[in-house]
Order: sequence, then C-alpha cells, then structure tokens
Amino acid sequence: MDIYTQKKRSKILLFILALVIIGVSIYYTNYLVRQFAKQERSNVRLWAAAVQRKAKLVKYTESFFKQLQQEEHKRVELLAEVYKQILSNNSSQDLTFYLDIIHNNNTIPVVLTDENGKILNARNLDFPFDTLTYMNGELLNKFSVYDPIEVPYAPNRKNYLFYQDSKFFKELKEVLNDYISAFISEVALNSSSVPVIITDSTRQHVIQFGNLNDVRMSNPDYVKMKLTEMESENQPIKVSFGDQGTAYIFYQDSDLLTIIRFFPIAQILIIAVFLTIAYFLFSYARKAEQNRVWAGMAKETAHQIGTPLSSIMAWMELLKMGQGDSHQVADEIQKDINRLEMITERFSKIGSTPKLVQNDLVKIINETLEYLKPRTPKKVKYNSEILSSKEVFIPVNAALFSWVIENLCKNAIDAMGGEGVITIQ
Repeated sequence: MDIYTQKKRSKILLFILALVIIGVSIYYTNYLVRQFAKQERSNVRLWAAAVQRKAKLVKYTESFFKQLQQEEHKRVELLAEVYKQILSNNSSQDLTFYLDIIHNNNTIPVVLTDENGKILNARNLDFPFDTLTYMNGELLNKFSVYDPIEVPYAPNRKNYLFYQDSKFFKELKEVLNDYISAFISEVALNSSSVPVIITDSTRQHVIQFGNLNDVRMSNPDYVKMKLTEMESENQPIKVSFGDQGTAYIFYQDSDLLTIIRFFPIAQILIIAVFLTIAYFLFSYARKAEQNRVWAGMAKETAHQIGTPLSSIMAWMELLKMGQGDSHQVADEIQKDINRLEMITERFSKIGSTPKLVQNDLVKIINETLEYLKPRTPKKVKYNSEILSSKEVFIPVNAALFSWVIENLCKNAIDAMGGEGVITIQ
C-alpha cells in the first residue's frame, strides 16, 4: 500500500473516531442538560403551583374578613335599632332586653350622639368617654371610617351611632396584612431562583421584584421589556388582596436554566475552537519537522556527494599536472563514480520499503571499509576481525546497509576527535 494512501486513510479513521467521541460527549452532555432542565422546570412549576395555592388562601382569608366585617356591621345596625327602641319604647320588660343587648357588646367601639354631636353614651373605648363632651377632633376622625347610623326616636328628632371595627377584627386585619407582606416577599425572594416581578392591577407599577438586577430594574424600558418577556413565557398569576387591590405575579425560568440551554452550543463552539487551534498547531509542528528533515537531508546529501566529488576533482588535478598513474587514477575515479551511483540509490529508496536481496554481509562491510580508509584521517586505524571470515549471506539491502556502516564509522571518528582505532568484529 502506498504510504500516502495509508496516511490518508489513517487521517480519515482518526477524524471519524474524533467525530464519534465528540458526538457521544455532546449527546451525553445534552442528556444531562435536558434532565437538569426538566428538573428545573419542574421546580418552577411546583413554585408556581405553590404561589397559586397561597394566593387562593389569601383570597379566602380576605373573603373571611369581609364576612366578619359584614357581621360586625349588622351588629352595629342591631345596636342602632336597640337604641331607637329604648328611646321610643317605655316598656320596662322590653327595656331590660334591649339593655342586655347593649351590655353584651364587648368588642365593637360605639358612640351615641345627638343631632348636635353631643355624646350621649359610649362603649368599648380605649379611654373614659366622660372626658369628652362632643364628637369632634381626633375622636371624630377615628370614627369616620364608616358613616354613622341614624337613630330616629321622635318626629324630626334623631341621634347618630358612630362605630369602629372591633379590636379583635383590627388584630386579625394586622395579621392578614403581615401575611400578605410576607407572601409578597416570599414570592419575590424565592429559594428557586425564579426571576419575579409583582405589579399592581394596571401591570405598570412594580410592587416588588426578586432575582433580578437592581440597576436594570430602575430603567422603565427594561421593566416593560422584561414584563413582556415574562408574559410570553408564562401566564401571570392573578392575586386579590382585598383592600390592597389586585396584583399580578410575572415570572420566568431561572437564569441557571437559561444558561444551561446554551451550554451545548457553547460546548460545541469551544470544542470546534480547540480542534481548530490544535489542527493548526499540529500542522505547523509537522511542517516545521518536515523542514528540519529536508534541511537534514540536504546537508546529508551535500556531505555524501561531497566526498566522491572532492576525490574526483583531486584526481582530475593530478591528471592535469601530468602526475599519477593513469590506470590507478581511472580505477579511483571509477570507485567514486560507483560511490555516486550508490548515493543515488540510497536517496532514491527514502520513503519506500527497501528491497532485500541475498548478499554477502562480509563483502559489504569490507568494501565499505576499503572505501573509507583512504578518505578518513590517517590517525584513524581500522581493526576488522571479519576480513578473512567466511561468506555470510543474509537478506539485506547492500546500499542502505553500507550507508549504516559508513555513518557508524563517521560518528565514531567524530567522537574520537579524528584519532583512534575502530574495531569491527
């Protein structure tokens, strides 16, 4: 198989393997993200359901308070009728019954005045009523929440019965108000990290918000945009607070869930950037390595060719000068030419599978040493113990094996500093 074809196939296999690994990783990550998102949405739905249940409880409590308020108003009307009957009925038996009704009122503050506002009677006040003579000033302000009930007792003559909510009702009302405030705070500052905006009935004025940026929420345009965004995701929860009016609770998925939705995309982008950078780095490293290899091969080529060419040039100079034996010169030049052919064969086999042929190993070593001896420093001695050995035939590429012996000897000469003995055995 051609080396380039094999290299191409290897790259394709590695690319497919990388895609499989990345695909499995992304799939598993997406699975985990979907599971987490599902759990997060479930938490949001549970939170919304809990808010709706609490809103119903608040509404029911407010309705209960209205019923209490209506019952107290009916009791006041009954007291007004009692006062009317007392003033217009002289029956002692009925009078005792009416006085019992008035006496049994231990909770509702009432003040009975004449047409001029003079206090005739009072009950369940926080202070002795005999300290005041007329219904005016601060006392009138306290009893102005509800209109007084007229108590006619004679033609063109009537009294007025002023009243307040009972102490019990006021205490319960304070508890309800505290409960509503706690409910709003709990909804806004929820533990589920759900962004929440609570508005009034107009959906314009923000009562409270939670899990949102304070600086951004001070911008009306941002608030308007956020309300539209939340309403598009979830139907606002309507809550009735009775006297405090109606409120709307806007909410959306938590920021964590929003971030998680984009995590797979971010993961793919990060992996893509990483692979791109890694590809360019490896490509740069491979090209740099190839450049170093080509530079080394160029040096080696110059070194290999330089020796026989220098020898040929030296013999040519001797011939020009008319010195030397022509037969000897011809033999040496032929050796250098053979050497050049061997160098050509060596370099032609780079990158290909060497062809092994049965050759005499002893002969190859001896011929290589004979070529090196006249071309290395005279201070270097060769001690070969295989010159007279028997023939040893093995499958070998003669040109490449000779190159190996030559490089080993040259490295040894460089290590010895150009002086010493090289023993081959």
